[in-house]
Amino acid sequence: MSYGDPNNPYGPPPQQPPAAPGYGYPQAPGYPQQPAYPGYPAANMMPQTMPGLMVTARVLLYIVAAVQILIGVIAIFGAATVNDASNAGEDTFGNNGFSNIGHASAGIILVVALLFLALAGLSITLGVKFTRGGQGIRITTMVYGILGAVFGVLILIGAASAGSSAALVWALLWIGFGGIMAAAMIVPSGAYWFNRPRY
Repeated sequence: MSYGDPNNPYGPPPQQPPAAPGYGYPQAPGYPQQPAYPGYPAANMMPQTMPGLMVTARVLLYIVAAVQILIGVIAIFGAATVNDASNAGEDTFGNNGFSNIGHASAGIILVVALLFLALAGLSITLGVKFTRGGQGIRITTMVYGILGAVFGVLILIGAASAGSSAALVWALLWIGFGGIMAAAMIVPSGAYWFNRPRY
């Protein structure tokens, strides 16, 4: 066995040829590779679906908006009718206290109508923003739902004292709608929906 024998167990180990490109572990930047999971990379992201309670709250916002628009339009017609009756009273009897009360009532009804139409715009805006909105939409919807439930409680108190079954049903609807909207924003799924990463 000579010093140059390649099979000499006491000599240095033989040199290995360099690995051909394309074999072995990848040497790309970022090695080791990150596991694919929803959200990484963006191409592997699973589609995010709105939780069921959020969908219910969104539908209720649209229903509330429709009712608010209806009330606003009816109130505008009511204000115009009261104003016309007051003008007719002035034409017949001259300037009198009843006509003045009619004009003031028409102004109050018109303000209420505009308030309902503005709230309808808010309801629609909140419902539309559920898809891309952040914490501001969540908090606004939560406060809006709580105020709606409080409004329903006030109607319920008035209905109980007046003994009106129609007002009682109306009050329970407002309490239910407002409670569901507020609950959808408070539960963890609602909080996660508005905190989720967006790509």
